[in-house]
Amino acid sequence: MNSSKFRLFSLNPQMKILHFSWVAFFISFLVWFNHAPLLGMIAESMGLTAEQIKTLLILNVALTIPARIIIGMVTDQYGPRKTYSLLLFVCAIPCFMFALADNFEQLALARFLLGFIGAGFVIGIRLVSEWFPAHQLGTAEGIYGGWGNFGSAAAAGTMPVLALMFGGDDGWRWAVGVTGIICMLYSFVFYWGVRDTPKGATYFKPKSSKAMEVTSISDFYLLLLMKIPLFAALALLVWKLSPEGVSLIGETFSIIAYLSLVVLLIVEVRAAYHVNKDIFVKEVEPLHRYSFKQVAVLNVLYFATFGSELAVISMLPLFFAETFNLSMVTAGLLASSYAFMNLASRPLGGWISDKYGRKITLMILTTGLSLGYCVMATINGEWPLVLAVIAAMSCSFFVQAGEGAVFAAVPLIKRRLTGQIAGMTGAYGNVGAVFYLTVLSFVSYQDFFIVIAISAFVGLMMLFLMKEPKGAMAEIMPDGSVELIKVN
Repeated sequence: MNSSKFRLFSLNPQMKILHFSWVAFFISFLVWFNHAPLLGMIAESMGLTAEQIKTLLILNVALTIPARIIIGMVTDQYGPRKTYSLLLFVCAIPCFMFALADNFEQLALARFLLGFIGAGFVIGIRLVSEWFPAHQLGTAEGIYGGWGNFGSAAAAGTMPVLALMFGGDDGWRWAVGVTGIICMLYSFVFYWGVRDTPKGATYFKPKSSKAMEVTSISDFYLLLLMKIPLFAALALLVWKLSPEGVSLIGETFSIIAYLSLVVLLIVEVRAAYHVNKDIFVKEVEPLHRYSFKQVAVLNVLYFATFGSELAVISMLPLFFAETFNLSMVTAGLLASSYAFMNLASRPLGGWISDKYGRKITLMILTTGLSLGYCVMATINGEWPLVLAVIAAMSCSFFVQAGEGAVFAAVPLIKRRLTGQIAGMTGAYGNVGAVFYLTVLSFVSYQDFFIVIAISAFVGLMMLFLMKEPKGAMAEIMPDGSVELIKVN
């Protein structure tokens, strides 16, 4: 594997894997957000209320919370090639369900199931980390995430046009269906075109796929603490769907759902203890330790960065349409400018991290996104439209560059746990989205942006607890020998 220069458009195996990966991620985001720019058409065609539309937005990101945890474990155990191919194939099915739905309940179920495709991001993080050295990893992961994330911008810009091309009340159905066909076909392309590791390299697997490994008693309790927001977000979703919210599910089912979450939390705690019980009787050798505190800080930062991106991508077309009295087609095209920045900003965030360090890069970018959302909170109908779009794009730069910087650090913590760490960090992004979209259902757009700015400031304060990755991480080879993998 040639690691001397980063030749993005060469035909070497490294770059082929990178391009296969970002295209898979691009398609997953295209499918995941194919409904957002069509909400006006869907609402008119199906007679949906404003509350039902907001419910669809929340449902779209809800299942991704447990999905990213699960997919992270599956990826570490079975490899990215099989996992991503299967995910794309299976998730095309609820995409078709959404296109064929006859009522709100069917739309809601399909949107809920489609949240699973958002877990695809985790798979590519592990795959790319297998093919690139530490000094190029931020750049490679940034390109993977940024160009893949652009799928949401592609959806915002093309789905309304595609729906109008098909025409009629069912134009949006045909547009959504086309993305499902693309998703299913690419699952075969990915399966035949990708390898998990370079030739001769070892694919390190965790000692258990039941729970994440930690290497100290304090980290074990921190792991348990970090699980609580994941379940709290799911409980928040149940509340939103219950009779106290939009009454999509009944009171009895709500109680069953709450109890199920409690049982699942207990099962998670037991599994975590079973996997890590040895640390209570014997200290882990310093060579094999890693700091879970690093994971916790990155979780909070991704809550503010990717969580806000998901929420803003979902609501920005409606925000522009209502604030500036625009058609949904025009608003969708303008809103795509927010996600458009992914093409350059996320790779740039990763590249800056490679060149100047993970921690300082994150501190600068987090400060910028907090201030950016404060500016967006001041946007109203008196603003010139062009300035509003510029403000959204400027804020988006810091958000997405911050995401690139977060995942420039994730693969440098513990190689064999990369899928699980990426899964938990990615899940926190969805926790943020559920939190922010729930806040949006109660407050004005302006207050919504202020809440995001405050949460980003909290993440900035937590960054002082983070340590810059240095030295090497140790992994055990199948023959029992130790391999040191450089992290800087």
